Amino acid sequence: MNSQFVLTIMGEDRPGLTSALSAAVFRSGGNWLEGHLSRLGGLFTGAVLIELPADRLPDLKAALAAPDLAALKVDITPAGDQGQPGERLRLSLTSADRPGIVNELSLILARLGVNIVELETSAAEGAWQGSPIFRASLQLALPAGLSHATLQEALEQLSGDLMVEVEPA
Repeated sequence: MNSQFVLTIMGEDRPGLTSALSAAVFRSGGNWLEGHLSRLGGLFTGAVLIELPADRLPDLKAALAAPDLAALKVDITPAGDQGQPGERLRLSLTSADRPGIVNELSLILARLGVNIVELETSAAEGAWQGSPIFRASLQLALPAGLSHATLQEALEQLSGDLMVEVEPA
């Protein structure tokens, strides 16, 4: 019987890590279902959802200890419940960057009962008022009864220069 596992990965970045990681999963009889990998702060980081026969977990652990992956820290955790109730939305935010914006955003969403399914942020130098520009892309699961207008209005309270775009996921 197959089980799903989440691999969380962190280590010094170098060419070939994704290839070595995917080969370890494949050689162990696993199937790479979904993943998010990136270079963050100079490190190779990410999370991967795999499906693997439960009795092959020792094979995967051995493959991940191979010399070409030895510099990576890989944690293996059984996957949780895949169900995610609520209407799905894609949200894009753009604003002048400032400390605390992610904290404020997550507090508003939590107060509204919104679940963050996926969050991607960046801050880059920009010509907008001479300060860095903050961008966020989120996939959200809305609770029953929360309107798009209520969500957008609450988010626009974060800042006068915040641009919010809401669309179906």
